[in-house]
Amino acid sequence: MAVRVFNQFHTKGARSPKMLASVVAMLAWKLAIESVKRMRKAYYDIDAGKPYFDFVCEFLVFLAHSADRIAYRSLDAEQRAAFTTALAIRLAEMVEESHEALLGDAAPGTSHAAFIELFNRRGGDYGEYDYGPAGPDFGFKRMFASALREILPEKDKLWVVDQAMDIEAPDAIKALEKAMAGLFGGEAATQAGTQDRAKAQTSSGMGGE
Repeated sequence: MAVRVFNQFHTKGARSPKMLASVVAMLAWKLAIESVKRMRKAYYDIDAGKPYFDFVCEFLVFLAHSADRIAYRSLDAEQRAAFTTALAIRLAEMVEESHEALLGDAAPGTSHAAFIELFNRRGGDYGEYDYGPAGPDFGFKRMFASALREILPEKDKLWVVDQAMDIEAPDAIKALEKAMAGLFGGEAATQAGTQDRAKAQTSSGMGGE
C-alpha cells in the first residue's frame, strides 16, 4: 500500500488529543481513498455517488474505532474519550468538505450528520469484538467486511469478504498502528516494537517453520 505514514511531530511538547486526532484522521482518509482505488482496479464496482460515499464512510468508521482501541493502550479514560470524539468529528468534517465529490448535490450538513450517525451505530457493532496486541480479532474484521458487502453489487458480494479481511483491513491496520505508535509513543510504541521483533524472528527461522 503506497501511503506515506506521518507519525512524528517536528515540535516538542505535549500533544493534545485534538492534535493527535487530526493527524490520524488525515491518515485514515488517505487509507480509505487508496482502498477505493485498489478495489476498483480489482474490478469491484464502487460507483460514484452513494456507493462511493458509503464505502469511504464505512472504511473511516472502521479505522476510527480501531484507533480508539489503540488509544486505550496509551491514554487514560478522559484523554481517550477526547481523542476519539475529536477523531470522529474531524472525519465527519472531512466527509462534509468532500460531500460534492462523494454525494453530488447533497444538502449542507447531510454528510456530516450521516457520518456521525454511522460512527455511533457501528460503535455497538464493533464493541462486540476484541482488539488486542495483534490487532482486530476475526469478528472485528468480519464486521467490517460485512459492512462493505452490503454496499457492493451482487456480483461482488461473494468476493469482498475475503478482500476486506485478508487485504484491506490488515494493510490499513498496519499503517494505522505504525502511525499511532510514533504519535503516542509509550505503550503503543512498545507494542509495535514487540510485534516487529516477533515478525523478524519468525522470518529468520527463530520460532518459525
